[in-house]
Amino acid sequence: MAGTSSAIVAGLTAAALATVGYLGHRAAETVPPDLKRQASGSPAPAPKAPRSNHPAALPPRTGLGQRVVYSLGRDRVWLVDQGDTVRRTFGVSPSTVDPAPGTYRVTSRSGEVTGSDGVPVEHVVRFASVDGTVIGFSAAVDGSAPVLDPTERTGGIRETRADGAAMWKFATIGRTVVVVP
Repeated sequence: MAGTSSAIVAGLTAAALATVGYLGHRAAETVPPDLKRQASGSPAPAPKAPRSNHPAALPPRTGLGQRVVYSLGRDRVWLVDQGDTVRRTFGVSPSTVDPAPGTYRVTSRSGEVTGSDGVPVEHVVRFASVDGTVIGFSAAVDGSAPVLDPTERTGGIRETRADGAAMWKFATIGRTVVVVP
């Protein structure tokens, strides 16, 4: 009886390995050419993201569903609805401390406070923290743009009052914020 059980287990194991090998081979055969490794064993260069000629176009690969997308390189924000429909896009003035690219969630909001630079701000939407500096979007009550001192650690990403009001309505607690380079 023990010999029969061993033979059955060995047969099932061989069948499983053959199936995995076959499926792996089929998967390797269907990999798009731009994702295959070069023959030398070094990885192929990553495919370039298609760039739109429109500077306000939503960057590719920023996720799905309703989200805020913040581009560090473009100093721009997109409020995105389901189906990648851009509800609103606008330029921002960056802070002196940037969050790392990645996915975050809105963690807190404040109607009016004093910004880390001493300026009264409204519609504060916070989503990250870097070494004790809280990062968030806000609008100066007087409509001014921040005067950045690179020696000061500030986390306020400034927007106009109209854009701040739109962000306030859209970016509720828990809303996804995607930061891209």
